[in-house]
Parts: sequence; structure tokens; C-alpha cells
Amino acid sequence: MKKYFEFDKLGTNYRREILGGFTTFLAMAYILVVNPMTLTLQDVPNLPEALRMDYGAVFVATAVAAAIGSFIMGILARYPLALAPGLGLNAFFAYTVILTNGSPWQHALAAVFVSGVFFLILTLTGLREKLINAIPMELKLAVGAGIGLFIAFIGLKNAGIVIANPATFVGIGNLTEPEVLLAIFGIIITVIFLVRGVKAGVFLGMAITAVAGMIFGLVNLPSGIVEMPPSIAPTFGALFSAFGDIEFYTLSMLSVILTFLFVDFFDNAGTLMAVANQAGFVKDNKLPRAGRALISDSIATIVGSIFGTSTITSFVESSSGVAAGARTGFASIVTGLLFLLSLFFLPLLSVVTPAVTAPALIVVGILMVASLGKIDWEKFEVAVPAFFTMLMMPLTFSIATGVAIGFVFYPLTMIVKGRAKEVHPIMYVFGLIFLLYLATAAH
Repeated sequence: MKKYFEFDKLGTNYRREILGGFTTFLAMAYILVVNPMTLTLQDVPNLPEALRMDYGAVFVATAVAAAIGSFIMGILARYPLALAPGLGLNAFFAYTVILTNGSPWQHALAAVFVSGVFFLILTLTGLREKLINAIPMELKLAVGAGIGLFIAFIGLKNAGIVIANPATFVGIGNLTEPEVLLAIFGIIITVIFLVRGVKAGVFLGMAITAVAGMIFGLVNLPSGIVEMPPSIAPTFGALFSAFGDIEFYTLSMLSVILTFLFVDFFDNAGTLMAVANQAGFVKDNKLPRAGRALISDSIATIVGSIFGTSTITSFVESSSGVAAGARTGFASIVTGLLFLLSLFFLPLLSVVTPAVTAPALIVVGILMVASLGKIDWEKFEVAVPAFFTMLMMPLTFSIATGVAIGFVFYPLTMIVKGRAKEVHPIMYVFGLIFLLYLATAAH
């Protein structure tokens, strides 16, 4: 084991790897609650039951998919990088594909499955890099920032801090309501932890907020601590029914698949490079075994969709494990085992309400918006598509719409500026596809 993971070469040991894997799990454990709540649209009342996924099944799918993804990454790529359903991608799955488009959740899972298969093929053939390189960096950065704003907006809405206002569309909520005050308390606590550099700050913030909620009677006490995992039957293999439905084969669903592909491309690659740089794996701007790491992501996405969850991606929270000493894939295996162990603690997670998860969404949004600083805002032909990409995600409550508008504007502004030859031909194809999507999606 030590020889396979090169403990001596990397200057590590079992203690450091176990500690690193445990630290990473604590930093990303919030996904066990946030993902089921997001995919089942818990904050949306009066939703037809046909559109609402089974909470227990999604919880199991989340834990199993995270474990499998982390195992593959640890064993195959040997990197201390854990995987789980990605924030932003799950919001797109729930709020755009299901809530806005009205697509059955089985269709959404099928779209994730197809994107995972395409992702695997593109990775194995080397086409993935060509597609990524065809998209300008400014749009890549804008997509990340836009998703951050979208996630933060969802968190603020769930907390009751931002509410609907018939006069101004949105407005400030009643900040004296107990549930709103609990969410604000959670935001402050989480921010304090992260400012102080506490690696598991998001998880600890949620835990303290939940405890405070129970003390003041705003959160129900858990019915128990340990029990057998819920049944996976309601979601396992449900995606395959979509392939026999003619309504699945639409331009709108093609756009959904492309968005899953696009966001996962950069989310996974960006996280991989960031954590690898931190751990000192990158040599001469190249990452050894990068192909294996990317295959881990695509296989986990395929498996996750079969179990019943949205796209699996690498988690930047893995950097907390690296900071704690993790240097090999053994740490990822430890994280994966902890995700499997968490299957037996669903009753304990019942204390996590929208007010408890809101701080995690808002803080993660803040972290994602940091990419805005790398965009060259002085070049207006670049600023326009980047701005619309970022802004239209929260304003239209749709990640796909933001991506579509930005991709339509980019070729247009570059042509007008006289820089048409600098635009990759693939971007013109993307622009046309998304223009057709916007035309057919208009109500």
C-alpha cells in the first residue's frame, strides 16, 4: 500500500493521509444535506409530486456517488482529491431543468448520464482539451462567477433575507423573523471561521447554526442518530425511462446536456489544477496522470446519475485535506469511506433546515465570484459577454440562460470589433446552438 501510493517519495505516512482525508470530509460534508435539499426542491412549496425526487434516495445517491468518485480518484489517479455532486450543477438540475423547464427529474438524470458518457469519450479521445481551449478564458471565468452569484441568491432566498416584491421584483425580507435571524447568525459564524482560516468552516458553521436553532426551538430535535440507510429504489435506474420518451429528444434538452458538459469541464479541471498546484504536483505546467483524474470525474458522473444524483465533480474543499498533510490518493479513499459511513446517520441530518444550509450556499457563492478579478474589463468586446453571462444567471434563475446569452454575444462583439479571426470556429457553432435554444425557450 505504502509503495503503491509512494508514501516515502512524497514524504507522508498513514497518519497524515488519514487526517487529511478526514479533514476533507468535514469540509465537504455539507453536500450530504445541501444536495438532497436542492434536488428535491425542498424550498419550493406546492410542487407537483411527480417533479419532486425522493429525499432519502437522493441522500443515499449523494453519499454513494461521492464515495465511488473519491475511490476512483484515489486508486486510479492517486491524488488527494475528493469528489461529490457539484454545487451549481445541482442548482441547474433542480431550478432550471425541473422547476423552470418543467422537465421530469428522470429526464434531468438522463441528461447527466449522457453528459457523463460524452465527457468520458471526449476525455479518452483527447477532444476535451480542444473544446476547452476553444472557449475564451473570460467566458470560463464569467461562468464560474455567475454560478457563484446564482448559488448565493438561492441561499439568500432560502434564508428569507431576499424575498419577492410585487413593486420591485425582489426586496429585503423581514430581518426580525426568528428563522431569518438564525440564517444571519449562521452566515456570521461561517464567515468568522473562514476569515480565521478554519478548514472545516462551512461544516462547523452549519453545525453551530443547527445547534442554535434547536436551543431556541427553531429546529426540531433529531428523531434518532443511527439507522439503516433509506431505500435507493425510488431513483436507482430511473433515468433509463427517459430514453423511451420522445419529449426527451428536444433542442432544449440538448442545451441542458451541453450546459452540464460545459460547466463540469471547467469546474473539474479548475479544481484539479488548483489543488494539484497547492500540493506541488504540477511540474513544468503539466500534471502527471491528469487523464486518469478526468476519467474519475466522468465515471463518477455516470454512476451517480444511475443512482439518482446530479453531476459529480472534484471539490475545491480537498485543499483543506492537502493543507492538513494529505499527499496521496489514500486520503481520498479515507474520505470515500467516511461518505459510506455517513449513510447510517440520516436521522441526525434532519436538523439541517433551509436556514442552516443558506450560509453554506452564500459563502460558497462568495468564493466562486473571486474569478471576476481575472477578467479584462477594459476590453468592452470581452466585458459585454462576460457581464451578461454572469448577470443573467441569477436574474433569469437559470445557469443555462446565462451561458447561452454570453455565448451568443461573444462572437457578435468580437466580429464588430474586427477580431472575428480570433474566435475559434467552435465558438460560432456554440453561438448558433445557444441562439436557437434562446429562441425556442422564449415564452
